[in-house]
Amino acid sequence: MRGLDHPPIGGIDLVTVLDALADPVRLGIVALLADGDERPCVSFEFGITAASMSHHFRVLRVAGLTRTRQDGRHRWITLRRNELDARFPGLLAPLLAAAWADHGT
Repeated sequence: MRGLDHPPIGGIDLVTVLDALADPVRLGIVALLADGDERPCVSFEFGITAASMSHHFRVLRVAGLTRTRQDGRHRWITLRRNELDARFPGLLAPLLAAAWADHGT
């Protein structure tokens, strides 16, 4: 199986990041990953189809927000928090705080 592509942190574009986070499902995924733990992709429940979840995971990965690791038939996802905080200082904290305040994520 071919490995998953992840953009280098220097190639991540702010507009692409903000566009990815503009979707409530993707913002919810990022909020759940904010603790820094790696989670299996199947552990997220947003009441949408597996195909839709897969799409959202891909958008986050291509935008540079997450890193996805394949382990056999399972995929694990983490937020690239340290890298993102270095690239865009102060960006994630207020967005995550707003997500938690709005939705209790």
